[in-house]
Amino acid sequence: MEVSLIPLLFLSFLSFFSSLAVNSQQPDSCSTKLINVTNLIPFNTSNFHCLLAWRKEDFILRYMNTDLGLWSYVVSAPDTGSYIGIGFSRRGRMVRSSAVVGWVTPAGPAVVKQYYLGGKSSDECLPDQGNLKLVNDTIVFISQASRLYLAFQIYVDRPEPHLIYSVGPQGFRPSSPGYYLVEHREAATASIDYTTGVASDAGGLSGLQPERRHGLLVLLGWGFLIPIGVMAARYFKQHDPQWFYSHIFIQGIGFSLGLAGIILGFKLDDQGLKDVGAHKGLGITIMVLGFLQVMALFARPQKISKVRKYWNWYHHYFGRSAIICAIANIFLGLKIAKEDNPWKIAYGVFLAILVIVSTFLEIRKCTRNA
Repeated sequence: MEVSLIPLLFLSFLSFFSSLAVNSQQPDSCSTKLINVTNLIPFNTSNFHCLLAWRKEDFILRYMNTDLGLWSYVVSAPDTGSYIGIGFSRRGRMVRSSAVVGWVTPAGPAVVKQYYLGGKSSDECLPDQGNLKLVNDTIVFISQASRLYLAFQIYVDRPEPHLIYSVGPQGFRPSSPGYYLVEHREAATASIDYTTGVASDAGGLSGLQPERRHGLLVLLGWGFLIPIGVMAARYFKQHDPQWFYSHIFIQGIGFSLGLAGIILGFKLDDQGLKDVGAHKGLGITIMVLGFLQVMALFARPQKISKVRKYWNWYHHYFGRSAIICAIANIFLGLKIAKEDNPWKIAYGVFLAILVIVSTFLEIRKCTRNA
């Protein structure tokens, strides 16, 4: 009897460890084929395309053209106690796109809502609105094995070519009655070719978006180069004609960069930025003053001309006015874009250094002319 018990004990241990392997919390991947949640999703997911959509946050995307005009999606991501979302965008921008967002409430039930992302603030991301024709009885949100699974189907002939992924701040979940979203902790966008199944690597949305390109161009052109060009003309005329060519060269580059930034700024009406009226008005004023300076170059009289002093007044005061407006508008733009204080501090330090250097050169200039 003792000998016959050994095989039974061995089989018992084998069964025990096998059950542990089946129930272990293995991370999701395209090779697991949703084995943990397939019975909880109300549509067949066996032949879905699968890809690691967002490597940084371990987002797995599964999708398929299930039927004529019907597309099915399953998105999985690690559970950080917040929401996860997937948006559909025509141009790869979050603003003015529609998104499906899901989370598990602290009490336990899951919530899934469609949002219309009309802007960048919470009151512009409206729940229960959007352009996606969701199939209501197919929408589920599952928390399983430390991962979240967002599954849904939409009626559409061809989905938008850009997908946007987002994950909320750790521990935050939208709540009633408003179900407002707070700004995501991380977000990324990727393009996808539904015919071939090829998707680009998801890249963060916090990089050089159009509003940042606009700000950097204006900051470098009007906020940095133009003031330095003015200093070259005012304090280094003893180096003739080098000061003149340096002045023209620096101002030409600064004006070109600033003009490019202003033109790009006119195209930002769809970026979800608010209260831009004064900022745009100052931008137009700066552009006009800049063009007047360019015109002044072609109307520059000879040094011996009687009208030269009036031209100097016009050139100097219009140029200084443009610089003052540009500096004010840069700080206003940083405020509108809600940029972090380091940007404001860095530019403030540059201006302080510029004032100190200008004061020193002004004193030296007056002393030399005395």
